Amino acid sequence: MGRYIGSWVRHDRRLGAPVSGKKSGPKTLARRNFPPGQHGRVKGRRRKLTEYGVRLLEKQKLKLLYGGIREKQFKRYFDEASHSKGNTGQVLLQLLERRLDNVVYRLGLASTRRQARQWVAHGHFLVNGKKVDIPSYRVEAGDIIEVKASSRDIPQLLENLENIDPRSIPSWLELDKENFRGKVIDLPRDIQLEVPVNLQYIIEFYSRV
Repeated sequence: MGRYIGSWVRHDRRLGAPVSGKKSGPKTLARRNFPPGQHGRVKGRRRKLTEYGVRLLEKQKLKLLYGGIREKQFKRYFDEASHSKGNTGQVLLQLLERRLDNVVYRLGLASTRRQARQWVAHGHFLVNGKKVDIPSYRVEAGDIIEVKASSRDIPQLLENLENIDPRSIPSWLELDKENFRGKVIDLPRDIQLEVPVNLQYIIEFYSRV
């Protein structure tokens, strides 16, 4: 199955959470807080989900929050997390946070993770001086991520840098705005997601399949 190319605000409405990263997402949810489609409104409220449906929804929410990761790749992240030391849910988040496209987003260079993935795939970023065009590339502590010199005049990129709030950059990253670069100073800890996600439900979902 190919990657979804429709309106991402539909995902926001279907999941009842602004996972698209679009600024219009919360406003749309406030105005139309029911799923999309002709059968979306059911007596003015959402239909009650089964236990399986609730857990599936949490898994879909996390996948979409990180830019629409495909199921096969997401399951690999989960399997790796479940076989690692520590809390499975927290390790899963760390693996997702260490994706290059997510780091570009967290640094404020891109306005959404989907924009970050597109720019990485188009070869606009260097890691430790070498071009990396794989959005899922896993960063390490000490890595330097910078915008390629020939890509520093992208209007949207310049606008993102102009509007960035330094307080929004997580403590494990460091931004050098003037030189279009950031540094991974530590592995991600105390990860704050934009929307609440029940990680235990995701663990339970994969334990049942």
